[in-house]
Amino acid sequence: VQLQASGGGLVQPGGSLRLSCVASGDIVKINSMGWYREAPGKEREFVAGLTRGGSTNYADSVKGRFTISRDSTMTTLSLQMNSLKPDDTAVYYCNYVRAGAIYWGKGTQVTVSS
Repeated sequence: VQLQASGGGLVQPGGSLRLSCVASGDIVKINSMGWYREAPGKEREFVAGLTRGGSTNYADSVKGRFTISRDSTMTTLSLQMNSLKPDDTAVYYCNYVRAGAIYWGKGTQVTVSS
């Protein structure tokens, strides 16, 4: 499974961005997908997750502001980010999980600053 994330950029506080992650390869048995982020000097942290069946969960810090979704073929995973805050600044990574193996895409930088 190969993942390619995109959509990051510079945005002012209160603004919005939409991240996308395009998957290729054997995604037939993907169990779940998710977004993580890594801020400077901090460990990578969970942001949002989506199961094959469509269940979602979010980090408390992004609940009500971020929405994770996917297309019907599971080839594209998205993260709609609204009401962005400076604390959301980080490199964002997508991942797919299949039979216990975790696949990561290269990150996309999100910077929230005025």
